[in-house]
Amino acid sequence: MPRFRATALSRYLLHGQLSTRGCLRSQPRILLPALRNSVPATTTNNSQARAIHVEPNNAPLPVHVPLRKQLKEEAKKQKALGKKKKKNASNQVVDGWELTVGIEIHAQLNTAKKLFSAAPTSFNDDPNSHVAYFDLATPGSQPIFQRETLIPALRAALALNCDIQNTSRFDRKHYFHWDQPSGYQITQYYEPFARDGRIALQPRDGIAAEDGDGVLVGIKQIQMEQDTAKTLAQPGDVHWIDFNRVGVPLIEIITLPDIHYPATAAAFVRKVQILLNAVDACVSGMEAGGLRADVNVSVRRSDDPSAPLGQRTEIKNLSSFKAVEDAVIAERDRQISVLESGGIVESETRGWSIGSTETRRLRGKEGEVDYRYMPDPDLAPIIVGDDLVNHLRQGMGELPDAEVDELIQRFKLTPKDALSLVALDEGKRVEYFWNVVDLLAKRFGPDAKSPEYLLGYQLAANWVLHELGRLTSDRTEDAVQDLGFTEDGECLRVPAQHLTDILLYLYQRKITAKVAKELLWAVFRRRIPDEYPTIEAVLDEENLWFNELSEDEYVELAYAAAEGQDEVVKQFVDYKHYPQGKLMFLVGQMIRLGAEERIDPKAAEMVMKRVLEEDLVPALKD
Repeated sequence: MPRFRATALSRYLLHGQLSTRGCLRSQPRILLPALRNSVPATTTNNSQARAIHVEPNNAPLPVHVPLRKQLKEEAKKQKALGKKKKKNASNQVVDGWELTVGIEIHAQLNTAKKLFSAAPTSFNDDPNSHVAYFDLATPGSQPIFQRETLIPALRAALALNCDIQNTSRFDRKHYFHWDQPSGYQITQYYEPFARDGRIALQPRDGIAAEDGDGVLVGIKQIQMEQDTAKTLAQPGDVHWIDFNRVGVPLIEIITLPDIHYPATAAAFVRKVQILLNAVDACVSGMEAGGLRADVNVSVRRSDDPSAPLGQRTEIKNLSSFKAVEDAVIAERDRQISVLESGGIVESETRGWSIGSTETRRLRGKEGEVDYRYMPDPDLAPIIVGDDLVNHLRQGMGELPDAEVDELIQRFKLTPKDALSLVALDEGKRVEYFWNVVDLLAKRFGPDAKSPEYLLGYQLAANWVLHELGRLTSDRTEDAVQDLGFTEDGECLRVPAQHLTDILLYLYQRKITAKVAKELLWAVFRRRIPDEYPTIEAVLDEENLWFNELSEDEYVELAYAAAEGQDEVVKQFVDYKHYPQGKLMFLVGQMIRLGAEERIDPKAAEMVMKRVLEEDLVPALKD
């Protein structure tokens, strides 16, 4: 039988084409050539083990739909069908039952190469353009461990408070599916590189109220393993296979069964994502596909705590924090219903769809025997020295919990705002905030740490967290655009220097909040610096500086606003609860009657309140 070179075999694997020529001279290429645009990805059909030939398909690749939009569309469908989801607020506990949850998180490591080949990792490149011989299990190819992939894995393990093992080994996990050409996955089942970690969750992390002041979740082990190919479903029971993802390095984080409430399960996954991003170990978050979670759910009667845990089921590939919580609730309720009706919970793997109200069966749950784990004979053990571990630990920097504490203590932010600031944009937004703080401190001068400037820093936090978010919210025409935060704490669409100028003038009351927001939009849409070089230049040219009314002008305007409003003013006589709404109505009248660009709403409110208390209300009493 003639021998075929790897290129010919790759044409068979990727195109379903097999050469009929004789022996071909081998070529020492490492990476396979990129496929032509006419065949965007390998095609396979459920009715065949392998398609021999597939005609070129010019159908466009699936368009990415943001998760938030998917959830809204699914909610509309459920509402149209008359189905309404239960509110999660009362779904943390079911009387008489105890829930137990274990979680397995798969995170793509931030590396330039794949785990066992020199092929580059790829996420947005053309399908099948970064594939090595070993990625396709080409006969004769061997796995070569890429040592640089170990570094982000070690950083992740240290962030999760794990014990690094000096020696770890790779195993083969056997199963057959089209997304795994070799018929097995290389993982670390028996001797992982990290064990015995723990994560402390606090109320500010979003845990269930039933967990009180906090809960400690144990991590059994963290193991390195290779990812599978990406499957793209097409019409007609056809699937395209993109092998760019085969061999991309992952870590699998396996927890102990220490979680007992759905909200806490979601909080744990969120906390892990924040930690991995903080140490630059993970490529991206859940919504971008860089992190996926499988949850193991079981229930038992709560009247006998010594009873063994119930039969668990696994829900695969959850892609959002909301999906984690909703899927746990649905599966818990399903298992309770089965047990209360006299049935038996089966060991199985189940699935979950966005916006669904119940899990669905996928297949029976495989066990250790089914996977036929065995040590990989082609890979040597990984030896990690204590000097490397100590070096990485010393260079970890400030972890998210410490940074959240600093934001709360130094700037008096709420725990929710501080946590959101740290979590957004994979930690890049909080770096941007610190850059704005540093620039403001320079403008405030030598007394920048004085308490009198605290409101200025709080204003910066509010704008970085909320006002910047409104620029790309789904209610604007710019929703699809990205703010462009960078690793060094800059923002491509709203440079830190421009935002600092806006905030400084707003804090000093040289511009109004309305003008400040208009300036922010001008920066975002590049009118600054395309049309105006600086913030100060646009304020000068457009005469937007805040020329506030004098005290006497405010008082005169307050009397004019109250004129003819006797019924409203009467509400301020002998009230049980101060009529704040009526006060703001009168302030609104002041703004409508006066020059809006010269009125500070807070100053107008204080003046109107004083005029009412000192003159108008006493006059009515007399």
